[in-house]
Amino acid sequence: MAETDVADQQQAEADANVRAVRVLADDAQAIAVAHELARRVAVGASERDRERRLPREEIEWFSQSGLWGITVPKAYGGAGVSFVTLTEVIKIIAAADPSLGQLPQNHFGLVDVIALTGTEEQKRYFFAQVLAGKRFGNGFSEKGTKNVLDLRTTVRRDGGDYVIDGTKFYSTGALFAHFVPVLGLDEERKAWLAYIPKGTAGLQVVDDWSGFGQRTTASGTVTLKDVRVPAFHVLPAQRVSDEPTLNGPVSQIIQAAIDAGIAKAAIADTLEFVRTRTRPWVDSGVDKASDDPLTLREIGRLHIQLHAAEALLERAARVIDELAAKGETTEDDVALASVAVGEAKVLTTEIALRAGEKLFELAGTQSTLSEHNFDRHWRNARTHTLHDPVRWKYHLVGNYYLNGVRPARHAWN
Repeated sequence: MAETDVADQQQAEADANVRAVRVLADDAQAIAVAHELARRVAVGASERDRERRLPREEIEWFSQSGLWGITVPKAYGGAGVSFVTLTEVIKIIAAADPSLGQLPQNHFGLVDVIALTGTEEQKRYFFAQVLAGKRFGNGFSEKGTKNVLDLRTTVRRDGGDYVIDGTKFYSTGALFAHFVPVLGLDEERKAWLAYIPKGTAGLQVVDDWSGFGQRTTASGTVTLKDVRVPAFHVLPAQRVSDEPTLNGPVSQIIQAAIDAGIAKAAIADTLEFVRTRTRPWVDSGVDKASDDPLTLREIGRLHIQLHAAEALLERAARVIDELAAKGETTEDDVALASVAVGEAKVLTTEIALRAGEKLFELAGTQSTLSEHNFDRHWRNARTHTLHDPVRWKYHLVGNYYLNGVRPARHAWN
């Protein structure tokens, strides 16, 4: 079978899988459905990680649940949930399976791009696609360039179409997507986002992700050779950073929510193992590890740090909600949101890493056995938190409060 025929068949199968999609009505329903889905996808999550078995069935459950459409504005038939709710949904799913929790990360950011830059016709079309169960992947970052904003992918106008050429990596969700939005630059170095339907000639998604964490996100390579898409599918991405929008803080808070979910899962496994399997230290004078006073101290510390991270995460989401409700945001608004999210991201990063490491210290040598696969928590946290260095969040926050310097506007702030 030819490669194009295989792609067409896969697309047809994907389209068939989105026929029975729920459209959620409000925030309360979104939270309830997230808990339902989390219980379902938690089953087998460790095995999927160990075997690097991609969650093809699980992602269909995820999008059929209606959760991928919860940020579509109410005016277009969606639930238009708050960012407090969105972060909670992501945290719930990420605690069950952080790779699955990461897969819609860029999707939600791309829905926001449509809301910010799309024409009325584009909004109606793409929001309807999302509510019908269609998923956005991503083709943003590239390897081997000067920095994350140094792009080699080109976008050029050709009549009523755009033509895209380039190679992308870290393309989380692209393998499972119905549209692969690709970021590229035109001749004037202005950024455009082309929402490319899966199966378009010249578009290839390769599953070559070999990271030791987030192993089932398929965050590998996307190649584009003379990919032609109609102008209707191309949006002016430059506007979300040239103009004061909340797209950067929105993208960042989703990442922080994933890390908070990883931390919750690691701590939950620590508690269960210490209660049921861990032996008390010989000098403790107690019969159960759960009564060891030094273990109790560390368990208490982990929970305090987790709750502090969650509190700042919720606070940051409320800041975004309040600013978004204004309708038109200013440069000062965006700076305020970026700093609030930056503060939360520092703590979610640190507790995710610490919880993954402390599990072994508190649970003991038995916990390192491969049958438990507990190292996945730290591997996932370490891999996901590398999206942007948290040391620069400290700098961002300090520079804002001390010198009044607004953070640069881009997807990493």
